[in-house]
Amino acid sequence: MRFRLNLAAIVYITMGAVCLAQQSNAPTAGTDPSILDRQWQAGNSQYDAQRKAILQDVERVSHQGPFRPDYESLSQYKVPEWYKDAKFGIFIHWGVYSVPAFGSEWYPREMYIQGSEVYRHHVATYGPPDKFGYKDFIPMFKAEHFDPQTWAHLFKESGAKYVVPVFEHHDGFAMYDSGLSDWTVAKMGPHRDTSGELAKAVRAEGLHLGASSHRVEHNFFLGEGRKFDSDVNDPNYAGFYGPAHARLENKENTPVSNDFTFLSKDYADDWLARSAEIVEKYHPDVMYFDWWIGQPGLRNHLAQFAAFYYNDSLHHGDHVGVINYKDYAMEQHSAVLDVERGQLGDIRPLYWQTDTSISNKSWGYIEHDTFKTPEFVIHQLVDIVSKNGNLLMNVGPRSDGTIPEEVQVILRQIGAWLKVNGEAIYGTRPWIIYGEGPTRVVAGSFNDTAAGAFTPQDIRFTTKDGALYAIALGWPQDGHLTIHSLASTSNLNVGDVTLLGSAIKISFKQEADGLHLNLPAKPEGMYAYSFKITPAR
Repeated sequence: MRFRLNLAAIVYITMGAVCLAQQSNAPTAGTDPSILDRQWQAGNSQYDAQRKAILQDVERVSHQGPFRPDYESLSQYKVPEWYKDAKFGIFIHWGVYSVPAFGSEWYPREMYIQGSEVYRHHVATYGPPDKFGYKDFIPMFKAEHFDPQTWAHLFKESGAKYVVPVFEHHDGFAMYDSGLSDWTVAKMGPHRDTSGELAKAVRAEGLHLGASSHRVEHNFFLGEGRKFDSDVNDPNYAGFYGPAHARLENKENTPVSNDFTFLSKDYADDWLARSAEIVEKYHPDVMYFDWWIGQPGLRNHLAQFAAFYYNDSLHHGDHVGVINYKDYAMEQHSAVLDVERGQLGDIRPLYWQTDTSISNKSWGYIEHDTFKTPEFVIHQLVDIVSKNGNLLMNVGPRSDGTIPEEVQVILRQIGAWLKVNGEAIYGTRPWIIYGEGPTRVVAGSFNDTAAGAFTPQDIRFTTKDGALYAIALGWPQDGHLTIHSLASTSNLNVGDVTLLGSAIKISFKQEADGLHLNLPAKPEGMYAYSFKITPAR
């Protein structure tokens, strides 16, 4: 009788386990977030010792150097000269999301939003998310044609001075050899430290290396998958998908201070450790963070990272590192403001940066995308530089590691223009005004395509070594260009005018209404034209 009872109990328990396994994809929305957080912690617990060791390094280094982890100290930060001289950088969004190549790099979030275009595409193409989840794309991400030397050479040809690959996006898949996760490009997919290989190639070309981490937003990025049957709910994958909390905010499109999403100290500690790990392993000259580092619960950790990174960069080189932040995430003197897919309307005394993408629809590679023209990018670069900023231009490689030919052509054409006109861009500083002309950009994020086309009367100014550069964003058809800001009543008495890249003598006359230039009917060069103006001796 006892044997039969035990056997029945075993059968009951086994059947129960099977039922639980079958229900592992069942919705978990509304579950106590601390429970979900503990599941995520359990999925990464094998790296607790490594995480603790890195956090100890952070605590020590953040107090060993000129910077402390408080904003009274961090506000003494000075942007390094190399970065202010560089002007142009390359951003790279490449990861598992390039495998489905649909929608955008937010595919891993939107594939779990029922009714969305991406969800419908995913179900029709791969099946429902409880049968084929985001994790199932990883074996398909092979990077079989990735050649870091070819990439680095192309970026050098583009005229860029620094390269910022995304080391980890919101999807939670580390594109570097992380010692804090199973879910890395070195352990899965390509089984290569793609970011590490690219770092060596970039530096071999004489370019500066940056690193972008969007890890902090992973806290909520997969949370939509908790609302219905999907593999996000399976505790077996909590180490990858988790914590996947519900995102809570007062309303959309407000500063992140209105965000009330659950953020545990354990997750903040893990974010700090992963960010510091990138610094310790790769020593990037730039650390780019997305907007959610401004989440109120992360403020102390962010200050600690900044002090750690700045102090560490001075221990390993001759210049301090650069942190890019968005919105109000950091005190404005403590790092470099970044304006996503936008620009500013005037000169900003504090140095800043725009990040945008050559592609119009996505940051990562998708099929049937469209791209900005070389002229558009060059005009944007000139406008930004005239206002004391840098342009970080993104490319999205295919999952096999190739960069689309259309993108390569655009980059090389930008590089060809910079070979001729780089004197008016690299190493320059703003003039007393950024420029003149009828076209005004629309200031702020997500407005980079909102302005109308620039005209030959739109002129932007830069200065270097006592010379003034006037860059015309078009060529006047009548062969006559007037620079009204350089009237005879201005403080600049013009002694000579030359056109960069041309041996043609430019005749000019400085009159009460401006500096009049007589130009050939047809321009030498394309897109924008840089006039070097030398004061009279």
